[in-house]
Order: sequence, then C-alpha cells, then structure tokens
Amino acid sequence: MALLFLDLDNTLLDRDGAFRSAAVAFLAEHGLPSADVEWLASVDASGYTLRSVVGDALLERHPSLSAEEVQRFLDNGAAEHVRLADRVRRALRRATEAGWTCVVVTNGRTRQQERKLAVSGLDREVSGWAVSQAVGHRKPEREIFAAAAASVGARLEDGGWVVGDSPHADIAGADRLGLPSVWLHLGRQWPADLPFKPTHIADDLPSALDHLLRG
Repeated sequence: MALLFLDLDNTLLDRDGAFRSAAVAFLAEHGLPSADVEWLASVDASGYTLRSVVGDALLERHPSLSAEEVQRFLDNGAAEHVRLADRVRRALRRATEAGWTCVVVTNGRTRQQERKLAVSGLDREVSGWAVSQAVGHRKPEREIFAAAAASVGARLEDGGWVVGDSPHADIAGADRLGLPSVWLHLGRQWPADLPFKPTHIADDLPSALDHLLRG
C-alpha cells in the first residue's frame, strides 16, 4: 500500500483563509471594526497561538464581548468556513486513481478537525485520518503517524511520503520515520538551522502530488 500522509491546515485546506472569513463575520456580528481582521490574524499566527491566548487578547481589546461569545468563535469559526479547492480535490483523486492511499495526519482538537473534514468534504476524498487529541500524540511523534496508517489498515513499515507545510511537525516527522517528504513553502524559506531537509519543496498541494505522480 502506497501511503500519502497529508497535513490538514494550510496544506489540504486554506485554514488561514477560513479563519479570516470567520473573523470578518464575527467582527461584523458584534459591530466591531473590520480592520481588526489583520490584528486578529496576526495574534492567531496561523493557529499556532494557544486558543486561550487568542481569546484573552480579544477580550482585552474588546471588553464588550463575553467569554462565551469568544469561545464559540474560537471553537467553531474557522471550521465552518473551510472550503476544499477544486484543484486540491482533483489532485487527491488523481493520486487515488494512481494507487496512493491518502490519509490525513493533523494536530489539533478532534471535534474541530473532524468538523473541517466534514464541512469541506475531505472526509469523502481521503481514506482515513488521525487527530492528535484523539491519538494522544502530536506530530512529529511517531505514534500519530502510526495511528494514521492503522486507520487505513496499513503500517508505517509499508512506507510512503509525508506532505505538509510545517518544518517542525510534518518534515520533522518524516525525518524521524525515515520517510521522504514534500514541504509546501507558502512563500517562505526553509529554516537554515534545522538539521534535516525535505526531499522536495513545492508551491502547494497539487504541485506536490503532481511531483509524486511523475515520480
């Protein structure tokens, strides 16, 4: 079985775009300045800032908000606004038709990440997934990749590729497992201080999968 371990946020889905859309709707709903979208996106830092920190920042900046309103936004906002790009859907189907088994490996909360899979329709395009909260281990740990492989009846020993945008989660995970990888650079340079490198660097997920299919 040829496995493709695929990251979710900002790899399969434009998580940052979904967060911005959710932020626009949230600010408008509460009569808050639309310009705060940029501030909120900066605080969020592509989801790497702790939700509690983002929530505290929102409450401090806008005391009129309640803690319950902020929590609902953080719990549901981005998940309800994700969309699966047609190019990504087509790339996944090409990979599946070529014999690859696509499985999602994502850090995050189970309810929110599985909601993204359902809202976007990705749950119908991939063969399985593993979410860190449910597994009890986060990327780059071996255990979450093993759980992802098990979700499709496979083992890590079957081999495969890892594709994602995070050097410290996705590509580090591939390095630990001894698997080849594709890093989505998203306009960034590879961190020069890391002791490992991706096998290939691509602009986006369709480009990454096209590289593997040309393999």
